[in-house]
Amino acid sequence: MVKISFVIPCYGSENSIEAVVNEITDTVNTRKDKYDYEIILVNDCSPDGVWKKIQKICTDNDKIRGIYLSKNFGQQSALMAGYRNIDGDLLVSLDDDGQTPVNEVFKLVDRLNEGYDVVYGYYEQRKHSSFRNFGSKVDKVMERILVNRPKNLRSSSFYVARRFVVDELVNYRNPYAYIGGLVFRTTQNISCVPVTQRERYYGESGYTFKKLLKMWLNGFTGFSVKPLRFASYFGIFSSLLGFLFLVYLIIKKIFGAHVLVGWTSTIAVMLIIGGLILFVLGMLGEYVGRIYICINNAPQYVIKDSINCGKDSEN
Repeated sequence: MVKISFVIPCYGSENSIEAVVNEITDTVNTRKDKYDYEIILVNDCSPDGVWKKIQKICTDNDKIRGIYLSKNFGQQSALMAGYRNIDGDLLVSLDDDGQTPVNEVFKLVDRLNEGYDVVYGYYEQRKHSSFRNFGSKVDKVMERILVNRPKNLRSSSFYVARRFVVDELVNYRNPYAYIGGLVFRTTQNISCVPVTQRERYYGESGYTFKKLLKMWLNGFTGFSVKPLRFASYFGIFSSLLGFLFLVYLIIKKIFGAHVLVGWTSTIAVMLIIGGLILFVLGMLGEYVGRIYICINNAPQYVIKDSINCGKDSEN
């Protein structure tokens, strides 16, 4: 019998998580002759009463585990905490807000059984805010450029993966986890299937611009040196452009043309070049700072409490 591990990061989902869990159990029970399940609920230090709900759910069903992080480490780190506590043959990663169509999970599993390593569910009609949709598009472009995301792949936070993929993901110990980058550097044998996105059961998305920016920075600096390479290319291009402009001025001077040196244009060039230098230095500083934090063994997450976890959790 194949065991499916469902991992759900929980934040602000006191009024929705129980319905999500019930839908998972109902859906898996439709194929209980072939599939067993477990559910790992990771409370990312949510300010509401979701941990009490998780405690009750875990008490009623020993196939459900609860993990309580000591502070808000972010969705990516919460997922990693859940991934390290799975026992199943397959991983299903999903959200806690009810928008994920859990009843369609076997569409992903059946596609996976065709020989793929990872299968994403994608929403043909997205019901996120315009800001969230824009952030998702930027994220996909970034992944395509930096971590070799398959060009025609459509995705969401709802996906299923084989156990060997998860085992590789959890080998990443640094505090700046970025699940997309980890998946795409592990395998390119990936597919996707359309699913129906639903309305949230309750509340609004917790993704802010600050959190999206943090996630993008993790992708930029944690899985590729292409930003630094781009900066080098741009520096070479700027130097070549400056050299050609100097040659142009010398030729004009030789042929007797009057070359007017303008204060405004000089200051403008200085500001542009100075801004680029500061930008590149800031990028280098971001890389170096993250290396320093990783060397100092900053935790990916810290577990404060857990329920039904039969093995010691690692961070």
